[in-house]
Parts: sequence; structure tokens; C-alpha cells
Amino acid sequence: MNKGILYVVPTPIGNLEDITFRAVRILKECDAVVCEDTRQTLKLLSHLQISKPLISFYTQNQLRKIPQIISMLEQGKNISLVSDCGTPAVSDPGYYLVKEAVNKGIEIVSLPGPCALITGLVGSGLPTDSFIFLGFLRKKTGKMKKELLEAKSLNKTIIFYESPHRILKTLETCAEVFGGECSITLGRELTKKFEEYIRGTISGVLDILKNREILGEFVIIIYAVKDTAEETDC
Repeated sequence: MNKGILYVVPTPIGNLEDITFRAVRILKECDAVVCEDTRQTLKLLSHLQISKPLISFYTQNQLRKIPQIISMLEQGKNISLVSDCGTPAVSDPGYYLVKEAVNKGIEIVSLPGPCALITGLVGSGLPTDSFIFLGFLRKKTGKMKKELLEAKSLNKTIIFYESPHRILKTLETCAEVFGGECSITLGRELTKKFEEYIRGTISGVLDILKNREILGEFVIIIYAVKDTAEETDC
């Protein structure tokens, strides 16, 4: 019996029109869809007029569910892996499933598509030639500072995600690590109706956010360069 294929299928990060023709075709043709939140994925599939069995797969249950999914693939089932939004396995469940499928000799087909970190980076106006992605930073301030200091030493553009209720605290920590005059861009609600880029210095962006209601998820892009005679802003 031929083994099935595990398709890694990016889904919209906001605007439903972001999904590709190929992604729609794969979702129509596959035998089942592995997803984080079945309710969220059901909304997308209903919009696309697609009906498929859904397998719940999130951080807390992924290790327990992997054997079931691998077994289906070994029985010849073609399965699509999606996340709630964006590209699976990028700050979302999926890495361990892909790794195990590779170990079992199962074919992986990874589709290109929406990804918040790339969308935010290319719209930021900050250097794109060399960057590091940190996902979501550690919650404790000391560990967050350590992460940021390690990233700063690499002399690259730094990208990470943040939630609205933590954004002020995180930016205050960034100001301590990089200095208030360091260049930063915040991408908020990317591809959605109220998409917004907030550009400036860390101190300036902090002042903006402290005087307004904070809603939506953020992609944060910081251009951190080592101190030199020519470059002393970070």
C-alpha cells in the first residue's frame, strides 16, 4: 500500500482572499484536515464550501495525536495540516508532526502562502536582507531580556510576535535592551480591515500606544545594529 501525503497548507492571516488556488484545491482533495481549533477551521472550510473530517491538533494534545495521524498517512490517507491562521509550524503546532512524518518516510508537500512574519517584515521599511525570527518571547522579563540580548548580538533585523495585553511591557523591555532611539515597526492586524503599520523609534512608538486603545495582534520588527563609530542608534 502506498503511503499518503502530508500537505502543509497555509491559511489566511486575516483577509480570506489571501488563500491560494492551490491551497483550496488541496483542501478539497485531501481525506482529512488536521487543525488547531476545529471551530476556526470549520468557518474557513464553510466559506470555501468544503466539507472534510477535522482532527483537533494543538500544543497540549499534539504529541498524543501524532500516532493517530501517522497511522492514517501510512494507510494511504492524504492529510492537510493547517493552523488557525498563517503557515503551520511557525509559532504554531506542526513541527513535531512533520518531523515524525519525515522519520516514517512519508512525503511532505509544503505549500507557500500567508505568513505574518514575512508580511510584516517586507512592509516594515527596515532591512530585509538578514533577519532572525523569535516567535513569541518568554513571558518573564529576565528571560525576555536574555533572548533579546542574544538576538541583538547577531546584528540582524529582529522579528517576533506579541499580543495586545503584553505589548507595552514588551516594548519597555525592548527600550532597555536596545535603547529608546532604536528603529522599530509594529504591524497590527495584518491583512485585516484595520491593518496598520506603526513606524518610528521604540520610545516614540511607546508614546503612541500609551495614548490609545490597544487592539489586535502584533508583528514587531526591530533593526538592532551593534554600536560602532558610524552607527550608535542601538
